[in-house]
Amino acid sequence: MIAAALERQGYVVDLAGGGREALEALESNTFNLVLTDIVMQDVNGIALLERIHALQPDLPVVMVTAVHDISVAIDSMRRGAYDYLLKPFERDQLLSTVERALSHHRALEESQNYHHSLEEMVRARTEMLRHAMEDLENSYDVTLEALGDALDLKDSETEGHSKRVTAYAIALARAMGLPPDEIKIVARGAFLHDIGKMAIPDDILLKPGKLTEEEQTVMREHCARGYHMLRKIPFLAGAAEIVFCHQEHYDGNGYPSGLRGREIPVGARIFAVADTLDAITSDRPYRKARGFDTAREEILRCSGTQFDPAVVEVFLKIPNELWQELRTEITGPTRRFSSFEMAARSSGT
Repeated sequence: MIAAALERQGYVVDLAGGGREALEALESNTFNLVLTDIVMQDVNGIALLERIHALQPDLPVVMVTAVHDISVAIDSMRRGAYDYLLKPFERDQLLSTVERALSHHRALEESQNYHHSLEEMVRARTEMLRHAMEDLENSYDVTLEALGDALDLKDSETEGHSKRVTAYAIALARAMGLPPDEIKIVARGAFLHDIGKMAIPDDILLKPGKLTEEEQTVMREHCARGYHMLRKIPFLAGAAEIVFCHQEHYDGNGYPSGLRGREIPVGARIFAVADTLDAITSDRPYRKARGFDTAREEILRCSGTQFDPAVVEVFLKIPNELWQELRTEITGPTRRFSSFEMAARSSGT
């Protein structure tokens, strides 16, 4: 009778002869509403309700019963039923209950679809923002590399030094297990370590002979000047700390602040080893480049004084072949990667 009344209103109705048959239908088909009696021969309506709620929590269930005991209806509502009908009921009452239940189901589906669309939109916008930030970061790095090239042109004695020392610092940072974001900070700090020299007068910066004590004092200002140039740029705040501390020594005998041990940022401690490695293995006007074995001996000798012993320990585990390969990749005639491209590869981004 219920099915006939609903079909006359245009609803598509499937009938089940009992609870088990209803469960089989629910497992193989999709429905928008279930109407079930409470008293049945096999599975009672309450058990069927609980099973439906477990399978399809959002599927509305209307309980139909001839038991004129309100506690049964209340119990079914507590167990997840949308509504109940007490027999005998009027046709209009049936249609009204069914329409409310279906409207409720449609509203739930619309809400879920909206949230799903919203989540997809947020994911898409987040991905767009991530790409935009990556593009912006890449643009920053290209600008920084051009700035470093300008410094190399000004100080031809150390041409290519910033790129090589950046590659060495990246390899050390990675070997020490620094996370990707910190590796990028180390890379930028190493690359820009001498940026403050752009504010040093040329008669001091390019002087071929030994500097006077007064000139050395001016030259040492490049750490603080570089720091002040970079610290106001948000994405270079970490790099600015490395620039400021890159001449500090592990035993406290460096400058400009005489920091000691772990007071020195880890990026600056890593840079100190990388800087010395490149200085020893590069040509200078007053001497020829020496080999990586010589650099190893010197860095080991200064472990605990100029250098952090923990960084030196990691450095000594890296074979000379890697340093030579990095040097070739950065400044060789068949150069393949920029220093910041290598930072991206080393940090896994």
